[in-house]
Amino acid sequence: METRTGSDARLAADIGGTFTDVALEWSGRRMTAKVLTDHVAPEKGVIAAVAQVLEKSGLGYGDIGAFIHGTTLATNALIEKRGAKTALVTTRGFRDVIEIGRESRFDQYDLYLTKPEAIVPRHLRLTLDERIAASGDVARPLDESGLDAIVETLRAQKVGSVAIGFLHSYANPDHENRVAEVLGARLPGLHVSRSSVVCPEIREYERLLTTCANAYVKPIISSYLGRLAADLADLGMGCPVLLMTSGGGLTTLENAREIPIRLVESGPAGGAILAAHVGEKCGERRLLSFDMGGTTAKICLIDDYEPLKSRTFEVARSKRFAKGSGMPIRIPVIEMVEIGTGGGSMARIDEMGQIRVGPQSAGSMPGPASYGRGGTAPTVTDADLVLGKIDPEVFAGGSIRLDAALAESVLDCDIAGPGGLARTTAALGIVEIAEENMANATRVHAAERGKDATDRTLIAFGGAAPLHAARLAEKLGIARVIVPRDAGVGSALGFLRAPVAYELVRSRFVQMARFDPDETNALFAGMERDAVAVVAGAADPATVTVTRHAYVRYSGQGHEIEVDLPSRDLGAGDAQLIRDTFDARYVDLFGRSIPNAGIEVLSWVVVATAARRAGETARPAPPSAQRGAQVRTTQMYDAALRRFAEAEIWQRDAIAPGQRISGPAIIVEPATSTIVTSTFDATLDDHGYIILNAKAAP
Repeated sequence: METRTGSDARLAADIGGTFTDVALEWSGRRMTAKVLTDHVAPEKGVIAAVAQVLEKSGLGYGDIGAFIHGTTLATNALIEKRGAKTALVTTRGFRDVIEIGRESRFDQYDLYLTKPEAIVPRHLRLTLDERIAASGDVARPLDESGLDAIVETLRAQKVGSVAIGFLHSYANPDHENRVAEVLGARLPGLHVSRSSVVCPEIREYERLLTTCANAYVKPIISSYLGRLAADLADLGMGCPVLLMTSGGGLTTLENAREIPIRLVESGPAGGAILAAHVGEKCGERRLLSFDMGGTTAKICLIDDYEPLKSRTFEVARSKRFAKGSGMPIRIPVIEMVEIGTGGGSMARIDEMGQIRVGPQSAGSMPGPASYGRGGTAPTVTDADLVLGKIDPEVFAGGSIRLDAALAESVLDCDIAGPGGLARTTAALGIVEIAEENMANATRVHAAERGKDATDRTLIAFGGAAPLHAARLAEKLGIARVIVPRDAGVGSALGFLRAPVAYELVRSRFVQMARFDPDETNALFAGMERDAVAVVAGAADPATVTVTRHAYVRYSGQGHEIEVDLPSRDLGAGDAQLIRDTFDARYVDLFGRSIPNAGIEVLSWVVVATAARRAGETARPAPPSAQRGAQVRTTQMYDAALRRFAEAEIWQRDAIAPGQRISGPAIIVEPATSTIVTSTFDATLDDHGYIILNAKAAP
């Protein structure tokens, strides 16, 4: 089939735990769709949503120039423990590394603490005699005779995927490559993941666990992406298919199928990219990104239009999102805090008689009780409906008709009755607890990073975030909130703003007192070649730029910090440059440096990035014929007033730029609604964004 890439039409799809969102932009126009996620066959939801936007736009599948996709499937497979049957092949004596971990307890005071089971059971952790030294030299040759027994075990146990992770293979991958070659030849169809490809970094626990996680999700993600690409091709879409990564860049379909662990948190990463883009257009340099969907809420700090980044992300936390209770996955990731609070988060009365919200979610099936799909537990969405914050006629663009009577019934049965509360108090309790959970998580997240959340602008997107953004801002003391256009599909819009980019990290221990620039330049040359090759598979190679970094520490320290390096060949004099840059960065973080201490580099980083698409292509829709007049009024509970109050309901496309709307009010659009509380005024700016500004104190 001929591949068409000349069209300016770009399509993005984001699969969430409750909804699948699609956004289409072309020729300065935009169409969006939101459908319930199909958890059995996720590609069906994507195809259904794509069909909707194409029908509304008048475009055909062959008119699309690029299809960009993000998904929670890898995350969900790890959380729900429904990945492939996976084995680990490692150096003899090291098979229990992934279970021993760092010998820490995420709750020191729980005498009955049970650590989550490793995703590879002990009987499938297989070993071989071999040893690579930290220098990369072969200390003990690979004993290939042991592969016969491993092949028989994998065949007898019907293992679908295998992780290969040998000691110090980041310094020399030859043994891993040889084992992968033998297993691939003798067991056709077996999925193989090598640590020297997935995570070629020092620290055995994180490296082996990341490789095992990649192997665990690889058959599921590879199969899904293959089916989706085939379905799109059958429909006539011959454009490139790009995948959003957790680090905020786009990668090729082939790379995503090989290293699917990098897709973990791809949806939230798209949201952070959108928030940074909105902040840049509005000239807001200090941002708090707030993404709330049906299952979780995500908070991200953004300074100078760049989201905070990290090298480690903890997935599948087993105890109410407690730090340390999950799997530390070592991949490039946009740093954010994730809270088990979304529109579908279920509420209950605990043994102490207190209202609890989440982290369990009703998801898309059965969904909140008010969906009328069989849900029997009260959720945040049901409480919002009872409090008058949701117009049931326009929810999800009218595709889902909410039933207020069902919401009232489950609230009475599960919360109001057992708690001895009035229905309104029960609903308010659910919403306030959900919002306080998010506010508290934001305070802690900011404090842990030496940041202040108060003096920031809140960017709200996702189906549920605009409903709760004003109240969250009240709790945090934030005076300004921005709700971008089509905020209900914010992550999908972020995909359309993301650059094609790929990051490679290689661990190579270097004491700067013995710095060899030729050796480092050779390492960088190979890394740049590999990173650019990935990016060039999805973008014009002429637009690719390369940046370099290093992870540096004082000699004897246990952790390192990232330092920028010049994007050129290094010379002997650059040892002092690296030292000076590191000292300055260390002072920024810790307030002082350590004079005369030696420094050392553990890992080297290359990031290849294609030129980012210019600006936002879609123009704001002109106001409708109803311009300047609210549609109707309703009774909405306002927490600041502590009572129900009359609130004007406005259609977003009926508001003229600059027109002021005083809260309480509701601004509705197909994919979400923005609540304007009594403490805020709302206006529409020239970009079509809703701007909430705190009213002056009386």
